[in-house]
Parts: sequence; structure tokens; C-alpha cells
Amino acid sequence: MKITVHAVGRMKTGPERELADRYFERFSKSGPAVGLEFAGIVEVPESRGQSADERRREEAQKLQAQLQPGTVLVLLDERGKSLSSEDLAGRIGQLRDSGRKALVVAIGGADGHDKILRDQADLVLSFGALTWPHQLVRVMLGEQLYRSATILAGHPYHRS
Repeated sequence: MKITVHAVGRMKTGPERELADRYFERFSKSGPAVGLEFAGIVEVPESRGQSADERRREEAQKLQAQLQPGTVLVLLDERGKSLSSEDLAGRIGQLRDSGRKALVVAIGGADGHDKILRDQADLVLSFGALTWPHQLVRVMLGEQLYRSATILAGHPYHRS
């Protein structure tokens, strides 16, 4: 299953980018052994719309234009469900095992995701009730994808 990250906004050079790149690189190397291929990060510019609703709508349209039929959509959103690392790995493994070919994990813009995307998503996932800067969300997502691959491979990376 190919996994793509869709992110509104650009990641600037700096320590956060280096750390995110490190985890995505680890995932790209460990994922194929368990049937997960990292297809990269698609960055789209933030909307310049006048209102938050307009910005969310424009950013949602950019994501929807890139989704192929049958693609699993996971949104990162503070209103989403909190999962343990084992549960996230299990869901990814179930999707892979059920024959799903592609999964997109979307990081929204500063105004969040449009309701139409939340309604369309297969999973709305939260990294907790706190608000996180997008740079750190990318780091955490990269780490969790890497952790999912190691959990699915049966490595003792996660202590439970």
C-alpha cells in the first residue's frame, strides 16, 4: 500500500525538517518489508481566501483533486479520534491486508480541514487535544508511520 502525506504549507529548512526527514526516511526503508511504500509528501500552498471557510474550502479542493478512487483518506484534526500506536498500526495493517492500494494522510492548513473532507474521511485522527505547529505534526506523523511499520514487522521498537 502506498502512503502519501498531503500537507498544506511548506516546511522550512531547520531542525524540525531534519527530524521529520529522518523519520520519513526510516519509514521509507522499513515500510516495504511489511507492504507499505512511502510515496512522499505533497505540499500545497496555503489558500489566500478572505475567510477561514473560503480557505478551508480551497485547500479541500486541492486535496480532493489529487485523490484517486479507492484511496483511503486519513485527516489529522484536533477533533479526531486519539489512537494508541498499536491501534494505528493495526488499522494500517488491516487496510493493507484488505487490498487497499493507497492511503493519504492529510495535514490541514492553519484553519483546519473543511467539513466536507471530515465527512469524506475514512479516519479523522488526533494527536491529542493540544494545538501543534505543523512542523511538529510532520515530525510526529513521520515517527508514527515508522513506528507502525516496526510494530507490523514485530520489532520490539514499541514497548508494551
